[in-house]
Amino acid sequence: MIKVYVSPSCSSCRKVKKWFDDQKIPYESKNIFGPDFTANDILEIIAKSENGTDDIISTRSKIVQEQNIDFDSMKVSELIQFIRENPSILKRPIIVDDHRVQVGYNEEEIRTFIPRARRYAESLCEACPHRDNCGEGAPDHLDLPYRP
Repeated sequence: MIKVYVSPSCSSCRKVKKWFDDQKIPYESKNIFGPDFTANDILEIIAKSENGTDDIISTRSKIVQEQNIDFDSMKVSELIQFIRENPSILKRPIIVDDHRVQVGYNEEEIRTFIPRARRYAESLCEACPHRDNCGEGAPDHLDLPYRP
């Protein structure tokens, strides 16, 4: 299941949720300021981040700059606790699936969250000379299911 970590006032978060809704891809939305944002959520995000805290934490946030925080010297438990107490330091939105994390809204990169079978079918449709009429009846030019 895809999880989208958001904050209520974030316009990029709204774009990501709309994109998933438009694509009819199920996801779970979690407010990083809400009670359902858990230590396990944070641990999952950190574990799947390719570059650790560099990917997910905004070093421009006020608290990080004022306190001159060195995240590399923190134990994982300290880092999780710090994020739980200061969720505003997180970049957003954060999208997590079984294998990866994506931070922010990027129209090209977000397509990787489309299921593989659907991406394959769409690639076939792009090259199909009948794609403009696809869905107007069962196509007799393909043995594949057509896109409604």
